[in-house]
Amino acid sequence: MVFLSGPMMSSGPHPSVPLTQAQIAQQQQAQAQASELAKRRSRKPTDKNIPEGVEDSIVDVDGVQRYKDLRDVERRLDATITRKRLDIVDYTSRGSKRYKTLRIWISNTVEDQIWQSNGLNSDSFDFTPSMEASYRVKIEGRLLDNEDEEAEQSTAQDAANEEGKDSNDSASKQKSAEKPRFSHFFKSLTVDFDRSRFRTGNEHTVEWKKPDASARNQPAASLPAVADFDELTFKRNGDENQNITINLFRQESPERYQLSPELADVVDMKDATHQEAVMGLWEYIKLLGLQEDEEKRNFRCNEPLKKVIRQGDIGHIPLLNDYVQQHLRPLEPTRLQYTIRVDQEFHKDPQPTIYDIQVPVEDPLRDSLLPLLNNPQYIAMLKEVTGLDDQLARVVQAIAVSKAKHSFFESLSKDPANFIKHWLSSQKRDLEVIMGEAPRGGGEHASGDEWRRGGKDSVWATENARESVNVLLSKQR
Repeated sequence: MVFLSGPMMSSGPHPSVPLTQAQIAQQQQAQAQASELAKRRSRKPTDKNIPEGVEDSIVDVDGVQRYKDLRDVERRLDATITRKRLDIVDYTSRGSKRYKTLRIWISNTVEDQIWQSNGLNSDSFDFTPSMEASYRVKIEGRLLDNEDEEAEQSTAQDAANEEGKDSNDSASKQKSAEKPRFSHFFKSLTVDFDRSRFRTGNEHTVEWKKPDASARNQPAASLPAVADFDELTFKRNGDENQNITINLFRQESPERYQLSPELADVVDMKDATHQEAVMGLWEYIKLLGLQEDEEKRNFRCNEPLKKVIRQGDIGHIPLLNDYVQQHLRPLEPTRLQYTIRVDQEFHKDPQPTIYDIQVPVEDPLRDSLLPLLNNPQYIAMLKEVTGLDDQLARVVQAIAVSKAKHSFFESLSKDPANFIKHWLSSQKRDLEVIMGEAPRGGGEHASGDEWRRGGKDSVWATENARESVNVLLSKQR
């Protein structure tokens, strides 16, 4: 055992290291630069409206009206673009999906059945396991698009030339490669056999589960090759026809649940995501006005809500998630019935069993709208428009200055004597304000004796004067 001696360090916060003079100077310089930038931004002209009366001082009078019309068009265009972008953002953030048809073919082939052993000599005795009768079941799924559905309803057309055919084949291959595969829509698949026909049914169990993407630290879209397929085949021994049930468990993102009858009656949905169920319950409370007036976090329960809440006559809005959670059930699987046929009569002309089921897919419109939101050219265009707006504001400011000069000289030319008199009077008032000698209301003047007298009874000893001086000193700091 080793013992360490010496002073023990405190577990509390360590004292901060004092800043050096260079660091202090650097901070002061950064603060000064930030203050200077703020002053420049505050002095930057922003008004883009033509000053009133400019049309009386220019030759092209219609130019002012055309500029105002362009400003109105710009405002409407900006409002329209902003509204459309907000609509696109709202549409893409909702994650809306559309439903398409997934066609599933189920068929089976047989091997080493009794009626297939035509060439076997009756005197030979071969009891090898390879001669045991078996069957192979194939489950194949493919997503149908509109072109496939229309092609099934239309008649065949004449073949195109070789060049066009090659281009169409390559395009169709590329399109089929982009389609989601059969395993994309399901998280697991099981096959139920008639166990009463077998003494031990363990060898007949068929089950497939999709690997968990979170456990593999990979995105959900990237699946291993064995988990991304359009066809699933399994082989079992048997020489009799039998019925099976194929259970398909849907892959939903976000996860959807089956709602209990009590909650489904309130939100008017049989299945929903957790968020959709909570929002449906909240909208039901708002629609019926069940929220209490005094305590907004509580709501009154009517008879349907009492079956959902199960906690009396009063519910709490912060606990809506907990109320909904107890009414969520896993979705029922899609069950497909199939009869495995091993008889000779059926296999003379075997026909697969076909099912069409509806599956949710990503809306293709969403993929086409996302580049509009993430387009880097839009940011560059906004910077260019901002620069043009700054130039326009400076031009309008120059026009306002020129308008003021024009008004000054025009008034001077009409009546020089009175204009100079009024101008000097205005300058005198401005100078008095700057020097602090401006006349006060009621005929008082700041140059009177009461303003010059000091002492306890003077104006400067009042509370108002002290507050004014403190304000001036604080501004200087």
